[in-house]
Amino acid sequence: MTTLPDKTKQIVLAHAGLIRGVVMICQNRDSNPEIEPTLEALIANGWTALAGTIRRILSGERDARLLLGLDEEDRVIIDAILRGLQDPTTLPDPNAKPDPGLAAPGLAAMIHAAAHGDTSALQMLAGMAEQMLRAGGDLAKLSGILRRLVNGERDPDILCRGMSTRGSQLVLSLLEELARLHAH
Repeated sequence: MTTLPDKTKQIVLAHAGLIRGVVMICQNRDSNPEIEPTLEALIANGWTALAGTIRRILSGERDARLLLGLDEEDRVIIDAILRGLQDPTTLPDPNAKPDPGLAAPGLAAMIHAAAHGDTSALQMLAGMAEQMLRAGGDLAKLSGILRRLVNGERDPDILCRGMSTRGSQLVLSLLEELARLHAH
């Protein structure tokens, strides 16, 4: 894991449970029905291509062509699954957590795109907000301010209200990235 670029590493860590789960199911076919609710949730949140590709892996495909037509995040997830099937030592630590500070540039880019009319970015943010809400804590609070950020709110006192220091740092990083994007 340490040789992966930061963004890729963050994506892998954020989806560690899914990646490990798919690999374990591929190694134990009897547990296959356990993944169906997860795949249905992916589809419900707009991750149809990812769910379809995982189904192909579960049915035995292992070819690199599985990566064709996927967006960057889906490609990273599928690549991690394929690597994990070949070498289980490459699987992400299930207890490791992504660094929220490294999430700011990607999240800011989505907020910026959604604020400028990109409906797919808005849909992705909605799906992320649902996941953040379920996670609780600062992530749940962040999910509650995403709409404000899309609508142009930039007052850190309002946006950071009720967050821990770490959550506030993430919001401040988001605001810095949004300011950078706005300047270009």
